[in-house]
Amino acid sequence: MGKIHLLSDALASQVAAGEVVERPASVVKELVENSIDAEAKSIEVRVQRGGIALIRVLDDGCGMNRDDALMSVERHATSKLRTKEDLGAIGTLGFRGEALPSIASVSKFRLTTRETKALQGTEVTINGGKMAAVKDSGEPPGTQIEIRSLFYNVPARRKFLRTENTEYSHVEQQVRLQAIAHPECRFALVRGERTVFQLPATKNLLERIRGLAGNALASELLEVHAYERNGVKVHGYIGPPGMGRPNRAQQLVFLNDRPVEAAVIHYGLREGYHTALMKGQHPVTFLFIEVDPSKVDVNVHPAKKEVRFHDGNSVRDAVIGAVQRTLQSELRRPVSGEILRSATAARSSFISDQAQSIDSLAAEAQESQTELIPKREQHSLRTDWAENDQSANQQASQEGVADNSRVAESSENKFGEDAEKVERTSGPVPEDFRILGVLGKLYVLMEGKDGLALMDQHAAHERVLFEEMKRRMEEDGVPTQRLLIPATLELPPKDFDMVNQNLEVLARLGIIAEPFGGNTLKIDSLPSFFKNDEPLDFIYAVIEELRVSSAKMSSLRLGEDLVATTVCRHAVKANDKLQGPELDKLLKDLLDCEMPYCCPHGRPTLIQISYSELEKKFGRKV
Repeated sequence: MGKIHLLSDALASQVAAGEVVERPASVVKELVENSIDAEAKSIEVRVQRGGIALIRVLDDGCGMNRDDALMSVERHATSKLRTKEDLGAIGTLGFRGEALPSIASVSKFRLTTRETKALQGTEVTINGGKMAAVKDSGEPPGTQIEIRSLFYNVPARRKFLRTENTEYSHVEQQVRLQAIAHPECRFALVRGERTVFQLPATKNLLERIRGLAGNALASELLEVHAYERNGVKVHGYIGPPGMGRPNRAQQLVFLNDRPVEAAVIHYGLREGYHTALMKGQHPVTFLFIEVDPSKVDVNVHPAKKEVRFHDGNSVRDAVIGAVQRTLQSELRRPVSGEILRSATAARSSFISDQAQSIDSLAAEAQESQTELIPKREQHSLRTDWAENDQSANQQASQEGVADNSRVAESSENKFGEDAEKVERTSGPVPEDFRILGVLGKLYVLMEGKDGLALMDQHAAHERVLFEEMKRRMEEDGVPTQRLLIPATLELPPKDFDMVNQNLEVLARLGIIAEPFGGNTLKIDSLPSFFKNDEPLDFIYAVIEELRVSSAKMSSLRLGEDLVATTVCRHAVKANDKLQGPELDKLLKDLLDCEMPYCCPHGRPTLIQISYSELEKKFGRKV
């Protein structure tokens, strides 16, 4: 007798169940998706002991006749696919025909269903994959599925379940996801005898989010108005700048109303927020993406969590565009949610002067790495940057002024002249604010029409210098410094090919490299503002960023972490005392930035305490 034999139907079902039914939450997900596919307008989920003892899903969908009810518990039986062409354009949440038979094989399963106009329904009972009974039922129209004693006949799987509270938390998360994805459907979740939430059907997505996430979060969200690019549509709600989370728990993305995870979407969100969030933080999103079903493959993961796009770049670019457009429409909104009016002040010599101090990093890098980089060669259009560096540093030295406090120590006459120039070109200080003073030599107190506003002078100046340096680098290129001894870097074949195709992109960033035989790359020059004893670590970081970056993204984006670190050292500090005209000018230039509400690291530059909040603090308002 041969070694290979067919598995019994019961064992094959249990093996299949191992992929589909991971835990009680997996059961809830599959059953609720079936209810939605059945066009249910009301779905109720009941669980006991985290779903281990009982899961009951009740809907008012189309229901089934007896033949369909019996067929639904057979393996690979489905009403959602008929031909292989259907598999290439899946428009339903379920499609494999594996969920019900897999669930029934590892539980005590009971299904009752009735079509809308039928006089009676059908009840099917299955225990551990074995049919126990089929009879008439008097249940209302729709379908009710009851799962008891999950994994009772598969102890190896049951012992891997977590505590009841942990399993319940996963169940609740699944119901919440489906409730957000389908606000037009009523959802109720009952744990034991307690109703956790009961959400009426609504056409307003924000109201559904408010019912689940609370009014505090919902009131802060920014609406992503319908945005379409290359056939990809995006809409929903996202958190404002500065609202981040340490993980992706509240980064919810739905593709064709299906909760999904995809690397290109995560990257699109990160790129869209860019410096509007602190590094390591993830945005709060309730984002809906619509793509032609024929251009996405949802049949790549047993739980259908991950998807594969035929054109991932189009999806990523659409997400980036939608997020950036939404954030740009809220450019004058501080972190607290109040609106700041746009200032039209033109940039003046104040910011240009300060940008010169950033360029001095090239000279600093040269001095700190004399053994490694004894000589710097310019590969940009701006060959005079180093000369400006030296003259600026000499002037600062003569006046006894350090680079990082040059703004605070400039003469009052100079700022007075700058302020007059701005008034002649663009009008007075923004009318929304009246500067009251400085608190703790750091926070600028301002009176606005909506209440009290505070500006962090260091974060504000970081933002101004960051955008000014980016602008100059975009226009004039990046000065480079030649390595005394070129560095060599051996890469995997795939990475080497990618880098070799992007040598011009790296050159615009200030990295001069060329192939050096095999899969080896020779690095001749680095950006002049690079200041690190480990150049190869920097190159590896750039390559990693290049791997996930958009082809249309500016090459300078790859080095923005260095730019942000640079301007941090050169921005005014907490103890730098600014005078009235200096504060006015800093505020003007901040409000004229593309993204004025946060520094390059994602920290807020402006916050506001409304009159309403103040009245509550002083007991004038409940």
